[in-house]
Amino acid sequence: MLKATDVMSEAVTIRGSATVEEAVKLMREKGVHALIVALRHDQDAYGIVTETDVIYKVTAYGKDSRRLRVCDIMVKPCIVVNPDLGVEYVARLFANTGIHQAPVIQGALLGMISIRDILTKGDFIEKPKETVLEERIRLAIAQARTVCTEKGPTSPECAVCWDEVEELQAEASHQRAEKSHAERTAFELFCEENPDALEARIYDN
Repeated sequence: MLKATDVMSEAVTIRGSATVEEAVKLMREKGVHALIVALRHDQDAYGIVTETDVIYKVTAYGKDSRRLRVCDIMVKPCIVVNPDLGVEYVARLFANTGIHQAPVIQGALLGMISIRDILTKGDFIEKPKETVLEERIRLAIAQARTVCTEKGPTSPECAVCWDEVEELQAEASHQRAEKSHAERTAFELFCEENPDALEARIYDN
């Protein structure tokens, strides 16, 4: 699974005291759609100014970009992304919040991730998570059945395997953003064949 750090681009920063005119020139020069507003001190939060901020807050009202400061139109604090966050979860974050880009931060500013980065560098075409999860679930079920055959359906090892299967199935359900109440889990189907297996889910770690 690709992470934010795998597809992010270089982050371009600007001071909050810079003029909007300077911000627009920097965006044009660097070919970016957003700038990260640099920290003023160690406890400060990152901000962001985007081309949308410029168009909606400056151009739309005929304001003078030479008089307005970045701090007048920026969003601060801004939504940030952990570098280890999976690309599909970054995409979901963007979809739920309506943003198009965010800084990638872990202690320090590492880069910027945008919808264009996800589109051009992501592997969601070649490796859709739904398909990957289905294969992991299939393998986990096969492993669980093997372990339960060897160790017994009421063994702690069997229980651990089915826990993993159900975690994967829950993730797949969350990925689809839906849950069928009529749909039975792989463990429930296994319990039909091995009624005593339910006891395996009650064990000490």
